[in-house]
Amino acid sequence: MPEESYNVIHPTAVIEASAKLGNNVKIGPLCYIGHNVVLGDDCILESHVVIKGPSTIGKGNHFFQFASIGEACQDKKYKGEATELIVGDYNVFREGCSVHRGTVQDQGKTIIGNHNLFMNTTHIAHDCVIGNHTIFASSAQAAGHVHVGDWAILGGMTGVHQFVHIGAHSFCGGGSIVLKDVPPYLMVHGAPCVPGGINTEGLKRRGYNSEALLEIRRAYKEVYRKGQTVAEALAALQDRAAEVPELKLFTDFIANASRGIVR
Repeated sequence: MPEESYNVIHPTAVIEASAKLGNNVKIGPLCYIGHNVVLGDDCILESHVVIKGPSTIGKGNHFFQFASIGEACQDKKYKGEATELIVGDYNVFREGCSVHRGTVQDQGKTIIGNHNLFMNTTHIAHDCVIGNHTIFASSAQAAGHVHVGDWAILGGMTGVHQFVHIGAHSFCGGGSIVLKDVPPYLMVHGAPCVPGGINTEGLKRRGYNSEALLEIRRAYKEVYRKGQTVAEALAALQDRAAEVPELKLFTDFIANASRGIVR
């Protein structure tokens, strides 16, 4: 026989009638789950956690004390429209983390993927799109409409300007002020941030082989070391990028960067 599913809910927790809870959830003291919240299986709310809706939270997410999830955004254009937050599976939201719902000026959704770590006092603003396996170190802040690719890492106290896109596998050093798009694989640092090479160690940990790393290093030199314009560098990389998927991720991102790239 399968093991019986049950929820553990502290008597001081407040759960609105329209909220829907999955199986095996744990809700600690003085938590609040608001209207139109869907909370997936195996989620844990430690204590003093607030989740407001409309929000859909996947399975296995862990919320620590004083996290504020799915609150209305701080954009002055927001007039109470029914926007939403969508969170995937197995994310960790540490103490004091805040995540806001979207706005109708964008797609109306803030979206967070799977297996992300948001350390204490991080902030994900309205309409952000966060991929999978990212790390936001303590007090990293993403302004509205920011997109962050898979496996990206934002060091402590990093500040990301609105509408900026941060590419997959990139690394923003602690205290970075990110005003332009960060291409995949890059390490950046400073205020405003500047490029500091390729995130080689991170790529090795994720299984990138020596051939792929060599191609990425060559592409970096083409864009950042030869004194070319971005258009000239992309033209020089075009043929090789068509053959190497890891390189195409890099060139496609740069070609579509709406705010220009960190350079």
